[in-house]
Amino acid sequence: MDTDSGAVLRRVRRWLWAFVVCLVLSGLTAFPLEAETRWAAEFATGPAAPLTDHLPALTDWLERARDGVAATNARYPFLAYGTDWLAFAHLVIAAAFWGPIKEPVRNIWVIRWAVLACAGVIPLALICGPLRGIPLGWRFIDMSFGIVGVVPLLIVLRALRPLERAALADGARTPADGGAATTG
Repeated sequence: MDTDSGAVLRRVRRWLWAFVVCLVLSGLTAFPLEAETRWAAEFATGPAAPLTDHLPALTDWLERARDGVAATNARYPFLAYGTDWLAFAHLVIAAAFWGPIKEPVRNIWVIRWAVLACAGVIPLALICGPLRGIPLGWRFIDMSFGIVGVVPLLIVLRALRPLERAALADGARTPADGGAATTG
């Protein structure tokens, strides 16, 4: 491997690690949902109250979310199992990136799949958000996760393009073209 491709791979791996860390952190935040909604509402309405005067609708939403999660957990704690599975899914998806981190060109299909998953966040928020009574502003926040998440993936795909072409030119077949990777 020449130094240019080595530098590209190092940069790709840094972006992939950043993506994985964000996935893991996002997943871990789904476990303590009651505490997080309580903290968010306290931050919005507490002594510093940065949001109360300027964004009363957001403050109302944070209080409603806090009260809803607390009431649901008190009466129907088994429903929180759904967010436990959400957290688990984030962690499993993050683990799937071990292949692309180790061999990005050979496992480029995982990165492409993740781009599609990020794109899927937008219709999910637009369709399910109104059905669940989620305010429009919060749906935009949810959609931003897909938009922000796709950025490092697109950077990675662009950086890998010349390496993928070189691998194909050398006679290697990648999973992206339907075959098992081989050395030529």
